[in-house]
Amino acid sequence: MKSLIVSELKVDENLVLIPFKEEDAKELFLLTDKNRGHLREWLPWLDFTLKEDDTLKFLQNVINQADRKEGLQFGIWYDGKLVGAIGHHKIDWINRKVSLGYWLDKDMTGKGIIVRSCEKLIEITFKDINLNLITIAVATENMKSKSIPKKLGFTYEGTLRQREWLYDHFVDHDIYSLLNSEWKEKK
Repeated sequence: MKSLIVSELKVDENLVLIPFKEEDAKELFLLTDKNRGHLREWLPWLDFTLKEDDTLKFLQNVINQADRKEGLQFGIWYDGKLVGAIGHHKIDWINRKVSLGYWLDKDMTGKGIIVRSCEKLIEITFKDINLNLITIAVATENMKSKSIPKKLGFTYEGTLRQREWLYDHFVDHDIYSLLNSEWKEKK
């Protein structure tokens, strides 16, 4: 099992991915709360994030996730301000694969922040962690998020029906994948 990188990742002069720390709980909770309506449309965990302590428990879990070598979670910082989150879901070391998840402050959309952040996380996932496959699952009707794997050169694999319970209904997920060999060909 390969060691996981846990340092800050500079994407460009304005954008950096920083591993979450417990001290980020207040700022992350305030960002989540500010974007509650925006995020609730596609993310199922908002009803479990009602106070700062809920965010602290999440952060403790993702810090432990890195310690257990099960994945990395980063705050997305733009011009010194926390604007979102990006990370691995649990790494499957036997099959050398992982899926990515991300979200962004509504006020920061349209600036290419998620695409550039994904590019950096993909780079370390393939180059440094040496996984073979990265997937991104997106609700079929979430057009903005579906554009991300397309821009990144992922291949559409298919649709999983009723994949996720979203508060009061099921949503289908489109699955996109990228192989390490495909990523290397683009480099």
